[in-house]
Amino acid sequence: MDALRSIRGMNDILPTDATHWQFLEKSVAELLERYGYGELRLPLVEPTALFSRSIGEVTDIVEKEMYSFEDRNGDSMSLRPEGTAGCVRAAIQNNLIANPCRLWYSGPMFRYERPQKGRQRQFHQIGAEIFGYATPDADAELIILLARLWRILGIADAVTLEINSIGSSEARAAYRAALVAYLEQHQEALDEDSQRRLLSNPLRILDSKNPDTQALLNDAPALEEYLDEESVEHFATLRAYLDTAGVSYTVNPRLVRGLDYYNKTVFEWVTDKLGAQGTVCAGGRYDGLVQQLGGRSTPGVGFAMGMERLLLMLEACGKLPDARSPDIFVVTSGTDALHAAIAAVEQLRDAQPSLSIVQQLGGGSFRSQMKKADRSGATLALLWGEDEVAAGEVTVKPLRDGQEQLRLSVASLAETIPSLLQQHTH
Repeated sequence: MDALRSIRGMNDILPTDATHWQFLEKSVAELLERYGYGELRLPLVEPTALFSRSIGEVTDIVEKEMYSFEDRNGDSMSLRPEGTAGCVRAAIQNNLIANPCRLWYSGPMFRYERPQKGRQRQFHQIGAEIFGYATPDADAELIILLARLWRILGIADAVTLEINSIGSSEARAAYRAALVAYLEQHQEALDEDSQRRLLSNPLRILDSKNPDTQALLNDAPALEEYLDEESVEHFATLRAYLDTAGVSYTVNPRLVRGLDYYNKTVFEWVTDKLGAQGTVCAGGRYDGLVQQLGGRSTPGVGFAMGMERLLLMLEACGKLPDARSPDIFVVTSGTDALHAAIAAVEQLRDAQPSLSIVQQLGGGSFRSQMKKADRSGATLALLWGEDEVAAGEVTVKPLRDGQEQLRLSVASLAETIPSLLQQHTH
């Protein structure tokens, strides 16, 4: 019988990689906590209508990419393709937006698309949302927070911020009509995707990667010419806040987001380190989404970042942390020695809870156990045999610097080990 394999584009995260994920998750979570964001843990499965109403019926996500199915009651359900809609649903349902609030979430998302580097069918995002503030200082806080995160991770020089304003829904409707009228005159010159989007989602044509389409857009109407006065002022104030905080940015007049709910501010952090997958974090303002999903009118702004792409960025920049080796590897010879080691090691864990201690399981010869101790990368080996048990002692053997081993009383182990580790760690 053939062994079962994982679904294409839904990958295992192995222990050697999981340490990198933990580092990234911890870095982001600690920063968000320091800025006052509360964690929200969301379901993987939501009603399909949540995404079709928020993301938009004619977006690629809803039309092509969602994993949707009918449950036993005949209701349409979907694996979440993004986090904002679920966060808004939870905020409404649990009355979290009775007062302004800051929320964040993380976890797997699902989209059916061709797997490639940095883009999988099960991928992972961390997102943050602010509800209740219509003012541009909320937009600025999220962007400034992200700029700090890049500095913490050591990749600030590898990412660039692009910002734009897409105005109010009324301004966008007027611009959309003008853009469609222009593009219809040149429809045959558009690439295939842009022709499909012309009547369904024409603003997405602005960020087409096709060079011929981009050249055609040079003479197209400009979105900024259709912006309402409030959006213009909002964007100018946001830029002033970013200038004050020392956050560099580029205004990209063709930057639009692929989801229907955005208005006013949109932004992306992009890189040239990942080839075609250049966006590592994106977001914007969505002042109408809460009301659109059944809540009272509440402004919102947020971002999401793909963890796979960020990890690729950290790897490309040489910023992934080294895997932690254990501090201590425990070697025993004989049943009495194993009993003595178990008791002493657990006391040591109680006294020094930050230590990483690996105990050899299943026995084996002393020589084979020492080989495993050396391969583990541990700094010290603790050795118990008949002599040590009889004397109430333990042998401490440095594994990395070739220095002589020594014998200690088990009673002094917890007190002595920290200084020995410091002495033999390079």
